[in-house]
Amino acid sequence: MTVAARPEAGASTSRAPARNSEAAWRRKDRLWGMAFVAPQALGMALFTLLPFAAAFGLAFTAWNGFGMPEWVGLANFVDQIFDPLLHRSILNTLILALVTVPIGLGLSMIFAVMLNSIRRRSVYLLLLFAPVVTSQVAIALIWQQILRPDGAFSDLIARLFGVIPPDWLGNPYTALGAVCLVTIWASVGLNTVIFMAGLQNVSPAVLEAAQIDGAGVVTRFFRIILPMVSPVIFYQSVVAFISSLQTFDLVFVLVKNAGPDNGTRTIVYHIYDIGFQKSDFGISSAASIILLALTLIITAIQFGAQKRFVHYEE
Repeated sequence: MTVAARPEAGASTSRAPARNSEAAWRRKDRLWGMAFVAPQALGMALFTLLPFAAAFGLAFTAWNGFGMPEWVGLANFVDQIFDPLLHRSILNTLILALVTVPIGLGLSMIFAVMLNSIRRRSVYLLLLFAPVVTSQVAIALIWQQILRPDGAFSDLIARLFGVIPPDWLGNPYTALGAVCLVTIWASVGLNTVIFMAGLQNVSPAVLEAAQIDGAGVVTRFFRIILPMVSPVIFYQSVVAFISSLQTFDLVFVLVKNAGPDNGTRTIVYHIYDIGFQKSDFGISSAASIILLALTLIITAIQFGAQKRFVHYEE
């Protein structure tokens, strides 16, 4: 016969204050957590969610910034879908993203591998990272002087190839290429540092074992290093694509507004032009919603494609 043991009379009374103390401590922890999160949550609500809700609402209205908005339904979206300037800005933005992201990430990976194998790399990292902490406006002004017809880059081309180079920023056929060049130059430093952090997770023992088995440098890079840092590459590609789709200040200053014959007109400049130069905030908001949809589509494609080339450690 089994007899159930009864708790001692004083045990429950001694544990109750301990549970109450623990609950009070947890409530205090939660309050402190909420207090620390509150400024960030308030900032997100004021400067992200509220503007997004306002833009979404204005996209269905006609409003010049004064008076009450007039409801127009989907007219703004129809206007933008058939707007040649929006088509041109989307094309320019996609070309900018498709050129700068692969080349920028590829160069960054090469620099990261090279710097990861040397000891005294602080100076090289400093040189690469300098554009990251430099204002985009300052970068644009510096490259304006370099790319002008009598600038350093044009002079170098003339000396090397003996031809008179074009006005890189004033020619509609070369302006977007010049923007791509500057964008890649400005983004390589940050990507290199992040890739170097990812390379720290590659096991030296695995690389050493592969080298003993006869794997060369190229084989180790493509068969070991790239798969192991593929999550970092995927993350960087998503961030870089979104950043490229939002390009504005660098192009705005470097090529003066939309460039020759709208050759560097980006989507964000298109939104700015309609909203703040033509005072049509309804159509401008509709264009911003189209940009959001385009960003979501491209990001969804990237997340779908990452299943084929991204390898996560189990």
